[in-house]
Formats: sequence, C-alpha cells, structure tokens
Amino acid sequence: MTWPLQSPNLNPIVMVWVEYANCGSSSSQDDEDGFGDLRSLPVDVCERRPTCLRCCRPQKVCLCPFLPVHPLEVSTCLYIVQHPAEESRALRTVPLLAACLPPGKCKVLVGRRFNEERNPELAAVCRDSRTLILYPGPDAQNLEELVQKQDQDRMGEQFVRAVGPNVIIIDGTWSQAKDMFLRNTLLHQPKQVQLSRSEQTSQYVIRSQPSNICLSTLECAAVTLSILERNEAIQEVLLKPLQALCSFQLQHGALVHHSKEHLIRHGIYDKQMPTNKRKIKRMENLITNQHICPR
Repeated sequence: MTWPLQSPNLNPIVMVWVEYANCGSSSSQDDEDGFGDLRSLPVDVCERRPTCLRCCRPQKVCLCPFLPVHPLEVSTCLYIVQHPAEESRALRTVPLLAACLPPGKCKVLVGRRFNEERNPELAAVCRDSRTLILYPGPDAQNLEELVQKQDQDRMGEQFVRAVGPNVIIIDGTWSQAKDMFLRNTLLHQPKQVQLSRSEQTSQYVIRSQPSNICLSTLECAAVTLSILERNEAIQEVLLKPLQALCSFQLQHGALVHHSKEHLIRHGIYDKQMPTNKRKIKRMENLITNQHICPR
C-alpha cells in the first residue's frame, strides 16, 4: 500500500510511523543478507539436569545415601500446607521430609487460601478431633506437655498411639505463614500447639531465620514426630539429609546465614533499623527471645 507522504493532511505521527516502518523493512533486508547463514545453524536446547525421583535433587548431588533405607514407620500423618513460593525454591526441605516417610504420611497441599469447597480433604482433617496444628502463639499449647498429660491418662495414651494424630504444618517464610494462618479459618479449628525446646537451634544454616530458635519445616516435623511417636531416634534420622544438604552447599560456596537475632545481638545487622514502634518492639522481642512467633 502506498501512503501519501506529501499530503498536508497526513498526521505527523503517521508520517513518522511510515518512515520507521520503511527503515525497519530496509534493516530487515540487510539483516537477511548479512546473517542469513546463521539461520541454518543448529540451536542448542538447554535441558534440565536429571532429577532423582526420591529426594527430588539433581542426580549429581543426590541425597538418597543420607535417607533411611526404608521409610520410617510412624502413626502420625503430616499435612504440609505450603505457600506457592516454596515450590520454586531450589533448597527445599519438604521433599526430603516426604522421602523419609511412608506414602500417605506426608501430604503436601499448595496454596494461599483454603476452604471446604476446594479442599474437602483438608476441611475434614481440620474437623477431626485428633488433628493438631503446629503454629506458635499465646493460644498454643506446649506439645510435650500435651503428650505427657495424655500418657498419664491410659485412655489418652491408647488413643494417640493406636490411631495416630494428624499434624498440620505451614511451610513458608514467617510472614507467609502468618498470613496463611490468619486468613484461613479452616486452620483455626484444630488444637494449636507449639514446640518449647529452647535448646533447639536450627541446623538449616544456608537460609536466614528471624531468631536462633526458629526451625525449618523439616526440623519442626522431626521434633514433632519424635514427641508424638515417643521415639527420639526419629529426629536424628530426619535431620541427616538436611545436615548433608547444608554441608554440601557450604563446601561449594554457600555462606552461613545467621539469624536476624544473632546479627542484632552482635551489632552486625546491616539493614536500616525500623522507626515504627511496633517493629521496634518486635526487634526487642527477638533479642530477649520473647514472643518469637510471627503474630
């Protein structure tokens, strides 16, 4: 089509566009003449590294030698409510946890919002009187004290050991976990419990934590299962692949990530300190180890 470029009524923007189009056509022809041979060269397709089907790690850095030969026999069923952002993280702990347990004992549900219509299985679990949700807060009961009390009651002991409880664990950053817990009323139905082992220090040193006593999802599950199953060896077995993962990463250039509490205590926190009173109070709580929960 021929455009009347000399017409006085032609919009200047149209004239510029036509000129640009003509230049582009000419440039395209030049590219065709100068680089036509490159079109015939084969294109290298980038393929993903083969992945181990059990531990979900690349085969060259497979962690299966550090997993139990046979899945751990447990009566407890874990439900991991996972934030979608965790799926894309390369150094996840949930696949390692699932690889250590029998099929059906570690179920992962991905999403931000959950309700009875879209998640009937989770809704039924939340209504179950045996279900616990691991989330710290003022309303949470100490898990060890709960189990000890049940052990003192013979009926309670039989109930827990014979049938086995369900435990819901939120997998995400602390802010993501807080948002998911507060916005999902389903998660408010189960009995809320928390861990109180202050001597526990996270071994997941390749990822930052708010406080020294904050644990990764795998570590939380390991402590929880060891308490509910009355078997301390479970914790040791579950932590082996995590220790191997961190060791490998540190040997290949990863740095130890100290908690925010550690950085503040030693005066090496390099970010700007907050001016908001609520955030300042939260910082003070980190240093004094009070109310560490994300609430």
